[in-house]
Amino acid sequence: MLRSTYQKWSYLHQHNTWIAWNLFLAAIPLLLSFYLFRRSSTARSAQWWIGLAIYAAFLPNAPYLLTDVVHLIEASWSIPSVWIITLFYIPIHVGAILLGFEAYVVSLINQSFYLRRSGLQRFIIPLEWLTHSLCAVGIYLGRFRRLNSWDIITAPQNVLLSTLNDLTDKRPLIVIALTAFILGILYWIMKQVTIGLLLRFRELRAQEHSVD
Repeated sequence: MLRSTYQKWSYLHQHNTWIAWNLFLAAIPLLLSFYLFRRSSTARSAQWWIGLAIYAAFLPNAPYLLTDVVHLIEASWSIPSVWIITLFYIPIHVGAILLGFEAYVVSLINQSFYLRRSGLQRFIIPLEWLTHSLCAVGIYLGRFRRLNSWDIITAPQNVLLSTLNDLTDKRPLIVIALTAFILGILYWIMKQVTIGLLLRFRELRAQEHSVD
């Protein structure tokens, strides 16, 4: 009995640590998006381009958390306790998925803000879909090829060959295209919600200042 209980909590601890790591990776492009796209200057220094490259490499980690639903399904088979699954595991996974995708949404909102401020608003939607497509490739490489963002530096040849193989194979290409489409739809929905909440927050703040 004690051994079974220990195994359950060990399993939960292992996966919760992994979720925390994925959220950390998702936070990297979010923080970089504020540095790259929300700063007062629009000048593009060498440091800015390096930051942009890191942003592009780590951005797929944010929507990648959507695929963590497979671990939720796995947990339902591995942990027999319905209460642990319902009260502990599901809230943690759902919260992590939402936070990760919200990091993706805010990053792209910041990206669009930068383009609009630079007078390049006509490129906002095409660049959004290009971003969805590139992130879909990154998600596929991460989920099925088990590659990481830093492999671009540590194993560039492996990343390049894996990408070319997947983009020239019918089945991976279909999965990637479907993933990009899903990302586009979910992004549009979450973008409306995020902007709506932000506008509501600003409205409440304005009302508070007017009362003061």
